[in-house]
Amino acid sequence: QRGAELAVLECQHQFHSRRGNCSTLQGLQVFGKATIQGTRESAFIHAISAAGIAFAVTRACTSGELHKCGCDRRIRGVSPEGFQWSGCSDNLSYGIAFSQAFVDSPERSRGVSSSRTLMNLHNNEAGRKALLAHMKVECKCHGVSGSCKVRTCWKATPAFRQVGDVLKEKFEGATEVYPKRVGSRKLLLPKSSRFKPYTAHDLVYLLASPDFCDRDPRHGIFGTSGRQCNRT
Repeated sequence: QRGAELAVLECQHQFHSRRGNCSTLQGLQVFGKATIQGTRESAFIHAISAAGIAFAVTRACTSGELHKCGCDRRIRGVSPEGFQWSGCSDNLSYGIAFSQAFVDSPERSRGVSSSRTLMNLHNNEAGRKALLAHMKVECKCHGVSGSCKVRTCWKATPAFRQVGDVLKEKFEGATEVYPKRVGSRKLLLPKSSRFKPYTAHDLVYLLASPDFCDRDPRHGIFGTSGRQCNRT
């Protein structure tokens, strides 16, 4: 729940000046119809939610709130830069595994032959990769009068705002795709040859975004209120 709420708040921050401003997302409704299935907005919401849950679980591991996990003790020895790996590294591998199990399972239960399922699973993983790609190294100095003769370091998750900024950039450059069967598999291919081939870190979408100016409760769109809506 903490991870989902974090995702909603970040979505509202990143989209505060847009017509679709995530104002309809509340609590765990993040995976409900308000995700406007198949669109770029849906791609961002799935990515930020998967990242938010991985982030919250990872931080809970480090702080000792969860009994099944703790610090990542596998990072040991001396780095090529000459510092000693020590301290409590964030156990992101546990957070990512939990996010995959919790967020991806409802999608996989529908069967991976669905185009929308393929899209959602891809974007979920892109969100987690944004978190993984921006892990940072934090260090502590040891020595007489802070001489830093010995430096011990550990890996820490980035600020979640940084993850939101990265995914918002991916949203702006998201690739429109269409499903195509290649042999026994269904793949999502760029809709236009002018589009760059997307990577595992990029967001993809199937459908054009709706007009957020007009009320459409069926899709969780309540229209704009208290502000003029400029369609351009």
